[in-house]
Amino acid sequence: MNHVKIWEEEIVIPAYEVGAPDKNPMFLENRVYQGSSGKIYPYPATQEISRIKTDKTWHAVYLENQYIKVMVLPELGGRIQRAYDKTNDYDFVYYNHVIKPALVGLLGPWISGGIEFNWPQHHRPTTYMPVDHEIRTNPDGSMSLLINDVDQINGTKAITIFTLYPDKAYIEITGQLYNRTPIPQTFLWWANPAVAVNDFTQSVFPPDVHSVYDHGKRAVSRFPIATGEYYKHDYSEGVDISRYKNIPVPTSYMAEKSDYDFVGGYDYAKKAGLLHVADHHVSPGKKQWTWGNGDFGRAWDRNLTDSDGPYIELMTGMYCDNQPDFTWLKPYEEKVFKQYFMPYKTVGYVKNASIHAMLNMEVKKEGLYLCAYATQLYEGAKLTVQYAGAEIYSENIKISPVTVYERMLPLEIADEFQVKVSIHYEGKELVSYQPVDQGIPKLAEPAKAPEEPEKVMTTEELYLIGQHIEQYRHATWLPDPYYLEGLKRDPGDIRINDAYGLLLFRRGLFSEAEKYFRKSIERLTQMHPNPYFGEPFYHLGLALFYQEKFEDAYDTFYKATWTSEEQEMSFYYLAAIAARRRDFESALELIDKGLVKNSHNIKARGLKALILAKLCRTKDAFEWIEENLQIDRFDYVSMFVRLFLKKSDGSTDIEAETDMLLNLMRNFHETFLQTARDFAEAGAYEEAAAVLDYFKGDKPLIHYYKSFYLTKLGKDSDAEMENTAAKAADPAYTFPNKLEDLQVLECMTTIYPNDAKALYYLGNLYYDKLQFDRSIALWEASAQLDDTYPTLLRNLAIAYYNKQQNKKAAQRLLEKAFLLDDTDARIFLELDQLYKKLHYTPAQRLENYKNYLHLAESRDDLYTEYITVLNLSGQYQKAYDEIMRHTFQTWEGAEGKITTQFKTALSELAKAAIHAGEFKKAVSFLKEALSYPLNLGEGRLEGTKDNHLYYLLGLASELLGEETTARKFYEKATLGAMEPAGMMYYYDQPADMILYQGLAKQKLGENNAANARFYKMIDYGEQHIRDVFKMDYFAVSMPDFAIFKEDMDAKNRAHCCYLIGLGKLGLGDHKGASENFRKALAIEPDHQNAAIYLKMTESN
Repeated sequence: MNHVKIWEEEIVIPAYEVGAPDKNPMFLENRVYQGSSGKIYPYPATQEISRIKTDKTWHAVYLENQYIKVMVLPELGGRIQRAYDKTNDYDFVYYNHVIKPALVGLLGPWISGGIEFNWPQHHRPTTYMPVDHEIRTNPDGSMSLLINDVDQINGTKAITIFTLYPDKAYIEITGQLYNRTPIPQTFLWWANPAVAVNDFTQSVFPPDVHSVYDHGKRAVSRFPIATGEYYKHDYSEGVDISRYKNIPVPTSYMAEKSDYDFVGGYDYAKKAGLLHVADHHVSPGKKQWTWGNGDFGRAWDRNLTDSDGPYIELMTGMYCDNQPDFTWLKPYEEKVFKQYFMPYKTVGYVKNASIHAMLNMEVKKEGLYLCAYATQLYEGAKLTVQYAGAEIYSENIKISPVTVYERMLPLEIADEFQVKVSIHYEGKELVSYQPVDQGIPKLAEPAKAPEEPEKVMTTEELYLIGQHIEQYRHATWLPDPYYLEGLKRDPGDIRINDAYGLLLFRRGLFSEAEKYFRKSIERLTQMHPNPYFGEPFYHLGLALFYQEKFEDAYDTFYKATWTSEEQEMSFYYLAAIAARRRDFESALELIDKGLVKNSHNIKARGLKALILAKLCRTKDAFEWIEENLQIDRFDYVSMFVRLFLKKSDGSTDIEAETDMLLNLMRNFHETFLQTARDFAEAGAYEEAAAVLDYFKGDKPLIHYYKSFYLTKLGKDSDAEMENTAAKAADPAYTFPNKLEDLQVLECMTTIYPNDAKALYYLGNLYYDKLQFDRSIALWEASAQLDDTYPTLLRNLAIAYYNKQQNKKAAQRLLEKAFLLDDTDARIFLELDQLYKKLHYTPAQRLENYKNYLHLAESRDDLYTEYITVLNLSGQYQKAYDEIMRHTFQTWEGAEGKITTQFKTALSELAKAAIHAGEFKKAVSFLKEALSYPLNLGEGRLEGTKDNHLYYLLGLASELLGEETTARKFYEKATLGAMEPAGMMYYYDQPADMILYQGLAKQKLGENNAANARFYKMIDYGEQHIRDVFKMDYFAVSMPDFAIFKEDMDAKNRAHCCYLIGLGKLGLGDHKGASENFRKALAIEPDHQNAAIYLKMTESN
């Protein structure tokens, strides 16, 4: 047996460094990201990425055996950075030689290459952050790297274990997902391997995949031959979308379903590829994503690498088959799974695979083609071919990671569906394949949006829709209207009362939640006191526990234990309450009962370790802790119990034990707080405070928690000292969001009512929980005590505008916030956006930019707005010049903004040149506008028609006397959709393109076709001007960190007036067009195109 090596090493990888995160909290309660909520609080956002590459040292962990070598970077979310096949010098995942982040991730920076493990949502919040890690040697000779991460948004925890075995050419990934909160949480898990692509690569999906879905299952395509429109691209001629070269636009597709365990990709030029294998019963997700093989995609390739070229993502979902597709993790539940990534050779389009071997079988004229590869050496494996159940061929073969079996067997096959090929070794099947006649596969059906609550027929459906909105973390729809409609129809509904109570509990409204749980129990026990369904009792116990009504909670939890499903959690809390009473014998008995239901409840195991220590059963405690650490190597409660025991015993290895523990924790303050909270839950306030003493730093919440615990211990003077330290600590990045944070800060604001910072932090927490009135009151109280903290004033300004429509107060506070810190580019951006909302003129806004252009240059979203204001003010040459001197980095999903301003500047310069008779100059401007310079950071999206540019090119050519050329340009200007719509995304056709289609048709003498387009715009505008806007249920990506709430109904009215104006302009009704453009501008003064076309009506 060969050996596996594992080691840690400091390595140098060139990198483009990211800037400091934004110090302002980003609440973003309605941001859409990857089809679900783009909420990031309590994490900060990062917008700045250096344009300069420098050598940077990274801490890497390597795993290597005789076949493969793997590099993992714990500083970047624990991603696999490189996976290399030593046998053929092949990187079987895309190896990016540079760390070049772009604004793609949930929080901002994201890099391409390697394998990213997206959890509990996509993209992983900590994808560009350090995580805990440790190396482990296993008894069977394998080696493992363990990665630990706790999601700070919802509190779920993941341990990812990377294992290499001797003599096996695959990476084993074990996912250990754990909900360490007392309430249900949701998650998805999409491993995200990148694969290098070219004209010879193909995505390898199982043979039973015939339909693929878009995000949210909102659209569907046939696979592998697409035959309709998908991602607004026409594949009607029949196009193989398993080939990268055939997909010109950014595209996702996810398999509808498959009974096979594999997915992968293959390079026919290199005769090598990547395969993923996992049990399809828990790994249904099989997805491909590409930026597209076009100018748009190549621009993104440049944004993400210096020299390593294009890639696709071949993503694999555990417990999910789509994005978004979230699965529940019940309280304290653990889900464990395994998945495998492996290189392979020669086999090509795999027909079936296992972790042992993979097989291709093709019936050809020459005979039966077979090719097989194995992930370890199988000397003397038996290959068998059966036809209609009878063996027609067999041979003993040798297959391994370096020896591929490939033969054309001279067999005549009349019916391929009767052929079965299998490979066995020592009686065990390694892999087999028999084609299945799929008939004519039925195309899958796209998903449908839920009905409005009032239109839903039953209370059960109202409950299910509310649950779905919660489960899928919907960004723009809340479950409340569905639950409340259900309760309006049936105020005693058991499930809806329980669900709505739990929703309120999540928001920190414990007493309000209690009422709904009691209402649920009232109906539940209407006929008898011992119901089949006990969840409301457990939830009521939680609501009472979090209100510190421990005696009532104890009684309620005990009642909850009468139903099997609630025993694990309820016995945990009963044990915690018993420990609070210092009745440790009872606590031990209770916690053991809970552990019978779930022996992997890590919180319960940690509590038992504490109880054993309190009972002075030191030997038992040490043995139990060793067991705990076998289950969860990052069980910090158990490790601190052991440390405290050793410290009290005067152990000689206390220093080494302390160093080991603190190194593992990385001095990450949230880990200390989490550990302290677990101790405090059982009333172990001394231990909780002691844990926090080990933190080396000065974080406000560390001090507040210590003050809280010391108060509980009756040490009031020490508590006051900690409160004083909390007030003096730097408040940057202190964004509390835990329910326990709420208890601590409520206590602090009660005992120390003049603590302005505690009021501010508590306001942040309540705003995150959607309790806007409470939040505003707290921020106002904080500002009355101290109105010199800019972030507080900024938060209050946003709340005033969005929640109270108090525009004047919002302006006053935001202006003051910026005066207090005029280095904060984020606040300047928000102030400019507020001025736009308040209908400041472009000239007024430009005046502000003059003194703070350096801030604009530090953020591309702000700089793009500056360019837009230049164009709005008619300074097209300056806008163009300012564009060309800047290098842009765009957010994924927010493309099109700077390219629109680029084209606007050049097209308006071209119009001026035409007006001045400088037709050749106009042609030059327009041709430049048709291709994007590299500094824009974007490529032209395939399918972009740019009708206005081609029309103006036709006009300039016509004026130059080049009639043939002019006609060609006019014909190009007629292309594209002629149906107007609301415009939301970068790939939507702008409405004015229809105007230019019509104008071009007029030039070509097709007046009827021209008028049809103009009237379509007028009809659409008139029909939809009174619409009440509703956000698209299937919106996939609106990644902007937009802060101020839009009046979407007003925007719709402006858009409809604009459409009517365009139609009338096309028909030559300049007066009518002018009236409608003015109406649009009255509603939305910064409507850029309405202003442009108004000038056209005035110049004619």
